[in-house]
Amino acid sequence: MPPSRPGLRVTAGLLAGTALALTSLSACGPTGSGHEGSGDREAKYQRVIEAPHPRPADVIEAAGAPTGVVRAGDGSLLLTYDLGNVEDDEGPAATAWRIVGPDGRTVAEHAEHADAEAVPATFKGVHGGFVRVPPEGVFALDVRGERHKVAVTETPLRVRPGDVLLSAPEPTLVYRAATRTVAPPAGVPDDAVQVAVDERGTVWSLEQRLTDGPDRVVRQRDGRTLGSTAVPKPYAGDALAARGGTAALALTRDEGVRGLLVTTDRGEHWRTVLAGGVPWKSLKLGPELFVLEVLADGRLLVGEEGGEEGGSYWLADDSANSAFHRLRTPVAFTSLTVDGTTLYGIADATTATYDLVKGEGLWVSGDSGQKWRRYQPRGR
Repeated sequence: MPPSRPGLRVTAGLLAGTALALTSLSACGPTGSGHEGSGDREAKYQRVIEAPHPRPADVIEAAGAPTGVVRAGDGSLLLTYDLGNVEDDEGPAATAWRIVGPDGRTVAEHAEHADAEAVPATFKGVHGGFVRVPPEGVFALDVRGERHKVAVTETPLRVRPGDVLLSAPEPTLVYRAATRTVAPPAGVPDDAVQVAVDERGTVWSLEQRLTDGPDRVVRQRDGRTLGSTAVPKPYAGDALAARGGTAALALTRDEGVRGLLVTTDRGEHWRTVLAGGVPWKSLKLGPELFVLEVLADGRLLVGEEGGEEGGSYWLADDSANSAFHRLRTPVAFTSLTVDGTTLYGIADATTATYDLVKGEGLWVSGDSGQKWRRYQPRGR
């Protein structure tokens, strides 16, 4: 199957929802093709992307693993799948999505043709369903799979609790589920190069100052600036994440991530984390593939995606975020994200092949990575 696209991250819904029923998960051995040879998989794969009307189940089976998973406010999941052309980055392709309810049963699914050169569709989980991320084809799906129009406006919105950051920094847009509206957030500095929005409606931004001092992390609410802090020398800032009272900025130097700037009291006090059990100098893939997420309990997840052996990830021991331990995963993950305190890992191929890799698919952990279960949705 085609490789996961470098830098494409799985993103989880920003609003906490009902925990996914673990009865929809079953511990499984490694995914494999059984008696099916590469030639058989290639033939099926080609039939799917060339079919006049691709069936969702066929696209999903051929893909082997989702490219993304997000969770709505009620605990429903939306999984996306993409099929390109293994031999060529041009030509026909197919995409599909599947919505699975909190009980693990498939609620709705859809498939359509696509262009292999097109950027795969990504979604964010929101209250009441899901919204497709700009710039192309912005629309909302409710948890039943029904499609709804989204109003896109250039008039800035004052961010309020429940608004979800869809994209940043170009363009920086938020989504308001109550009105199904996408708009730029009001008050974000013009020189902001990173933006995060927490569930309280606080907008955190990294201001890049080229001539008048160090970069600064600025926090705002309801259009008012609440405070700011300077990025410590000799570092620059990169990825930014915030949730509840915790916010964190990746500190970079010499084209690599070397630590974090962290607050656990809503920006009143900040400290640098340059050790804590994470081998920062060993992170090789650069800031563009750095993972930085905040769990609902305030713990940070950090790591890097990609590489021939999959990603590497570390989770904070507690909400102080001073010490981290490396996550043990059942197979090599190509991406990992969180929703609430649930971890979602995807195992996928990193090179173009029709064959499946060991354990290919979606894995879920509800206990901070101590145990993992392979995701197996039920029928309708």
